[in-house]
Amino acid sequence: MAIAPLPVIELRSPQVSPNSWPELLRRHWLAWTAIFLMFAFIYLGSLSSPAIFDDADATHAEAAREMVANNDWVTLHVDGIRYLEKPLLPYWMVATCYRVFGVSEWATRLPTAIAILLLMILAADWARRAFGARASVYAALFVVTTVGYYLFSRILIPEALLALTIAGSLYFALLALEGGRASRLWYLSYACLALAVLAKGLVAIVFVAGTLLAYLLVTGEWKRWREFHLVTGTLLFLLIAAPWHILAGVRNPGFFWFYFVNEHLLRFLGKRYPKDYNKLPAIAYWTLHFVWLFPWSLFLARVVENLRERAKQRVPSEWSFADRTRMICLVWSGLILVFFAISTNQEYYTFPAYLPLLLLAADAVASDRYGSRWSKVAYAALTILGTTAGIALIAGVWSSRNLPVPLDLGSVLANRQVADNTLAMSKFFDLTGPAFAGLRLPALLAAFALLVGPLAALLAYRRSPRAAVWTLATASAVFLFAAHIALVRFGPFMSSRILATQVKQAIRPGDQVMIYGDQAFGSSLIFYLQRQVLLVNGRSTSLLWGSKYPGAPHIFLNDEDLLRAWQGSQRVFLFVPNEQQARAKSLLGKSAYLFAQVSGKEILSNRQ
Repeated sequence: MAIAPLPVIELRSPQVSPNSWPELLRRHWLAWTAIFLMFAFIYLGSLSSPAIFDDADATHAEAAREMVANNDWVTLHVDGIRYLEKPLLPYWMVATCYRVFGVSEWATRLPTAIAILLLMILAADWARRAFGARASVYAALFVVTTVGYYLFSRILIPEALLALTIAGSLYFALLALEGGRASRLWYLSYACLALAVLAKGLVAIVFVAGTLLAYLLVTGEWKRWREFHLVTGTLLFLLIAAPWHILAGVRNPGFFWFYFVNEHLLRFLGKRYPKDYNKLPAIAYWTLHFVWLFPWSLFLARVVENLRERAKQRVPSEWSFADRTRMICLVWSGLILVFFAISTNQEYYTFPAYLPLLLLAADAVASDRYGSRWSKVAYAALTILGTTAGIALIAGVWSSRNLPVPLDLGSVLANRQVADNTLAMSKFFDLTGPAFAGLRLPALLAAFALLVGPLAALLAYRRSPRAAVWTLATASAVFLFAAHIALVRFGPFMSSRILATQVKQAIRPGDQVMIYGDQAFGSSLIFYLQRQVLLVNGRSTSLLWGSKYPGAPHIFLNDEDLLRAWQGSQRVFLFVPNEQQARAKSLLGKSAYLFAQVSGKEILSNRQ
């Protein structure tokens, strides 16, 4: 009897998608290593410096510090006064860092750096699923080396966290639309939206819901609304977002009107009281985005070209995940940009619009393997701009060759003061020729990056588009390092840490510290002294509403109160910003003694 041969069992290794993370990391390990090293170099390397800046940076840091000091995790306080303008998620994160690591510059900036890191990872994963491995690498690289992300993460503002949570909400919603078991990801979308509301407020709902609604209408997928878990998802959203709002309303009478009406509706309409924000001119608003997204903003024409090519290839009745991503990125970025073009704005308000534009840029640049006309134009334009800016920087350094390096750069800048200081980056407009002598090193580094980087990328593009991208990204990293050095040099001008240190060394029990004017003028003085400071003629802007609550500490003085304290038995240290010095000295006369002076800011005292 013949015995049938045993079947041959062929052992095969499990199929691994070329775009799966294990395969992506294996094939592109060098690229990912370089990206994480760039992130560490640019973001982690700048956590400890410069000092915390006056105005919003120190005001928000002080709110987090007082949260820990008061053990009050519901109501923010600044200088002992209730500060009800902002939701609390960013402050919870910073306060947690303070409690674990202590109060410091790097603990202040750590949550923002983590948010940028997570934003980079999210961008990479989204691009991987939508556009492939190369676009995934580029998306992460673009996030790390974009100018706007770096500049605006130097200030303690919630925009990085808002951008991350909005992106997360939209990403999980788009994945959920794939159907099947992925529909459960709707709950992650609702959770991210709730965190976005706790990061910045109701504007997050406008951006996420507005983007999804427009996308669903365009694609016709609104008909699947039963899959969106609207009831249970809304309950999850409320479970996360509502408790703090309710507690804040219970503990702070009038909170709901101030927060929802004054801080949201009236701010959008430009009628918020008191008015403490400006609005960029329309031309500046739109053109500055080429700066914030630099150097990748020069590839927007290539983005348009790529979108046209993809639209021609798409089957009208079918929407792939890549098609969905392109559509949602267009709606997402467009909604935010138009919204803040209408509303009052600051330069950094459109921060959440950067990621969708960078995702589109990563897609467009990654698909360019044979020499796109608009890519060539982009590299040529970058070379021209870089050469022009580099020559200008070298000319500035050369013109200051015979000038001494100022020990205090701010003392040179203080006499200019042409900037509108209601804008975040306005102080850089105060830069003068003599001040350039103090910025030689960062200027030369920036000139090198601008002169060599784009030209080298243009030459590399002829042989390898991928090499050109990496060359440009490396040049951008060098440029951002130069920007960091410049910010450190600007530090004494933009921060009052040095003055706070001098006061801290001299102050005795019973002495009083005051700021002449709004607390924002010297908010870092309050942060570094870690004590309550009296405000002379400073009952305004961010502390005005909180000052009206019963039991608010009596920290607000007028000129008469100052004169009485000045003539009293206690020693007084009076911080006077440059723009208030003429008035303060006229009031105090010869009884005012100069205790310390840094970058045009003075500490006056009634005792020698």
